[in-house]
Parts: sequence; C-alpha cells; structure tokens
Amino acid sequence: MPTHAADVTVVHTPVRSIVCTSTTHIPHLDYLGVSSKLVGFPTTDYISSEIMRQRIDAGLVKDLGVDHSMDSEALFALKPDVVMGYTMAPGLGSLKKIKDRGIPVVVNAEYLEPHPLGRAEWIKFTALFFGRQHQADSVFKIVEDEYLRGAGLVKNETVKPTVMCGILYGDTWFAPGGKNHAAQLLYDAGAQYVWQADASQGFLEISFESMYRQAGQADLWIGVGSFKSKSEMAAAESRYALFKPFQTGQVYTYDGRKGKKGGSEFLELGYLRPDIVLMDLVAIVHPGKLPGYTPYFHRKID
Repeated sequence: MPTHAADVTVVHTPVRSIVCTSTTHIPHLDYLGVSSKLVGFPTTDYISSEIMRQRIDAGLVKDLGVDHSMDSEALFALKPDVVMGYTMAPGLGSLKKIKDRGIPVVVNAEYLEPHPLGRAEWIKFTALFFGRQHQADSVFKIVEDEYLRGAGLVKNETVKPTVMCGILYGDTWFAPGGKNHAAQLLYDAGAQYVWQADASQGFLEISFESMYRQAGQADLWIGVGSFKSKSEMAAAESRYALFKPFQTGQVYTYDGRKGKKGGSEFLELGYLRPDIVLMDLVAIVHPGKLPGYTPYFHRKID
C-alpha cells in the first residue's frame, strides 16, 4: 500500500462484497458479471433485476431497511469490503457513521452528470473495485454507439414536436430544467422541450398556472409519475384534462416495466442504458423513424 494521508479511504481490490444504496448501482454489478458480490441493500423490494431478485429470494442479500436510516448494526454485521453510496449532503451525510466504523464508503456521483452518457460512463468507476475495467469499457462503447445512432436518426429533422413533462405534487409542479439530463434526452430525440430556454440542471418547481401557460398546447406529455391511466390522473387533479396532449391521447409513462416487487425498471436501468431510453423517445416523438419498434420503458396511457 502506498503512503497516504490519514483521512484517505483505502479500499483493497478486487472487493469480495459490497453494499449498494441506489438501484442505479445494481445494473453495474449485473453488466460487469459481479452480481454475487452484493450482500446488502436498503429496501430490496425496489430492486427489479431478475438476477438480483433470485439472490434476494435465496436470502443472499440482506434488506437493510429504509435508505438514509439504514439498520447500521445489520450493515456492520455484514462486514462489506465497501459501501457505494450517494449523497447531496456535505461530509457524507448519513454515510459518515458507516465510514467512522471503519467500513470504506465511496460515493457514486452519477446523478450529478448533466448528460445521459456521462451517467452511463460511471460503470467504469464501479469496475475499478472489481478489476473489470475491460468489461466496463465494452459496455459503455455499446451504449455510446447506440445512443449516437439514435440521435443521428433525427438529427436533421426540422419538425420538432413540443414535449411537456412532470406532474403536480401538492401545489407544485416538478419538471426537468432546460439543462437537465432528461431535457438532453428530449433534445437528442428530436423534440422541442417546453422549458428548453431554462438554464438549470435540476428540477423546476413551478405553479400549475405557470406550467399551463408554458405547456398547455404541447404535442406530447412524457413522464407522469406513477399514474397508470388518464382517468387516474384526472381523479387526482381534474385540471390535467386542460392540457392538449391529455385531450389528444398523447400521454406517456416511463414506468411501463415493473420488477417482481413493483420496483421501477426505468429508475434502475435507465442511467446505464440511456440508449434504450433515447430509442423509446425517438419512437414516440418521430414514430416514422423506427417502424415496428416497441418502446422498452415507455408506454402510452389511456
């Protein structure tokens, strides 16, 4: 081991066991062929991966409770070689007490990447802990090539249907900012996002009235939370029916695929496979470009 400062986290590789804290980490392990290394996860019902579900059903993955208030004693009993976390808080937030007990904690910051391919490339970070860099490079190359192929299909389209996103939570409408990775996917799919002039990378928090002024006449509505039907949407908020895509039947959910326990495949696999997400969007925005294509994550709701 090279000489290092006292506050440097040391991880011996290849790691023999890992605890992950986000479902977006799960596909990394599957695609790298190291699914067997996962020994713990907070709320395992969220995991959709069939490989991991088999391990969970066999009792090989410990359910550690609710994220950010995990059962620390159960985690310490597992003695994982590393915990892969995510945090927006300074100083590791709730992960600090794990590190303070001598278990190495590493932060996977894929969620900070503004471009979908940037998020997918974090598989190379995970690969370092298992000595699987070659596999990670191969996976990312396939994802990148497919993403660029999808974007190329609509690169020269002059007609760009307008797209709105999001729903109300209480009195606030949450929608991707104009520089958000979700907005980038829409641009690359040949769409005109209604908030494309916005310069924020996070999520907009706006009133219903502001959203209606901006998107009342949009062509498509993509991304409606967990709603499964338009009638369910209208029951929750009757004003949804005022939007043009609601009236014309152009409302799409990204939650078309669910895992065995109800976890969202989109929220799990979508970070690593933006190429699939993009192809779905191209098929919705410019259906003539992918005749016969059946979207993987997205579904039109009736």
